[in-house]
Amino acid sequence: MTQTPGAPDATLPGHISAPVPVPVPVAAAELPALRRRIRAVLIATQILGGLGIAIGVALAAVLATEIGGTEALAGLASTATVAGPALLAMPLAALMASRGRRAGLVLAYLLGAVGAGVVVLGAVVGSFPLLLAGLVGFGAGSSANLAARFAAADLAEPDHRARAISTVVWATTIGAVLGPNVAAPAGKSVSGLGVPAAAGPFVWAAGVFVVAAAVVALLLRPDPLLTARALADGDRGGEAAAEGRSLRAGMRAVRESPRARLALVTVAGSHTAMVSIMSMTPVALTHHGADIQLIGLVISGHIAGMYAFSPVMGWLSDRLGRLSVIGLAVGLIGTAALVAGTAGASHGRVALGLFVLGLGWSAGLVSGSALLTDSVPQAARAAVQGLSDFIMNTAAGVGGLAAGLIVSQAGYGPLNAIAACLLLPMAALALRGVPRKA
Repeated sequence: MTQTPGAPDATLPGHISAPVPVPVPVAAAELPALRRRIRAVLIATQILGGLGIAIGVALAAVLATEIGGTEALAGLASTATVAGPALLAMPLAALMASRGRRAGLVLAYLLGAVGAGVVVLGAVVGSFPLLLAGLVGFGAGSSANLAARFAAADLAEPDHRARAISTVVWATTIGAVLGPNVAAPAGKSVSGLGVPAAAGPFVWAAGVFVVAAAVVALLLRPDPLLTARALADGDRGGEAAAEGRSLRAGMRAVRESPRARLALVTVAGSHTAMVSIMSMTPVALTHHGADIQLIGLVISGHIAGMYAFSPVMGWLSDRLGRLSVIGLAVGLIGTAALVAGTAGASHGRVALGLFVLGLGWSAGLVSGSALLTDSVPQAARAAVQGLSDFIMNTAAGVGGLAAGLIVSQAGYGPLNAIAACLLLPMAALALRGVPRKA
């Protein structure tokens, strides 16, 4: 195999001028072992990242309500946590396109750690703007977990791509389910230090993100994206291959592919509906007498739905096709909105609705991510994947902001009804003659 010569990629905004590291040559016989090793590292970091994210997200809206003094501002907490990934998506894509997955993942985790520290500072001094700024940085940790799913697909065989994505997504289950349940111990751990109990989880999250960054920096070698690119480029020169890696080339690839457009709408619609409903569920539960422990259990069930069954979604997506699982996502999210939105004071029905909502999100994310990767050339994938994360997190940020306003003015039920309407573009595009073997 011919190595890809190192060459700077100046075609993306915020590009890194240093030359691209040349990946270690990999023989065909070595690929299965390399795939397993890369997958193991990504699984480990997903567990850590999922723990850090879930520890903080469980109480973000509650902490925002405490400091902001009104539920209308609680939605800003969710907006801030997804604003971080949205703001970071394109620079992160530029960094990964130039330097590989490892550099991007390390940066995202470290930014998440710094953001968690700022959240704690904002809580201590009672500054709502500082809290929001910290949550933006904290959200960068989820950028790393989102990008890891594409790292899993870099070296995967095409007919196993969805399963590779879903395996890494599944790994988040361990940390994500554990996270909300350690929120109470994390809060108690800062008692006597002048830190509000609701900010304690962010102290723990900062440490977890630092550990995740260290694992990636030390063990994610060789870089999966650069290795996959070298395999795909073959004898082409690095300069010629770099022509297809720009943001402009990525946007052109999306315009030219109906399947890529459907994938973007699926990922963005599923994520926005999930964030909008999930972010305000803790507030709705507190209206009906739920305490922090019960809220943690409900969110744990939701996160279990998001991640624990992702291998099933990956298997279905590879076996039945991406479109079938996109249709499943529409049905599941719609059902979840109906169950949770009509639950009233029933904590059990809210918990069931949130669990099904997680399943729908999993179906949409896995099938949409696999379809997106299938639908664009290898050279354009990093840029297109960054565009996907930018769109999904920007849309979810708007959804999280609107969710707080909707709940404060109309209630939790209407929020679920409005979130269900986000499924209509997904359903329409899926039914508009996209090739059946998508």
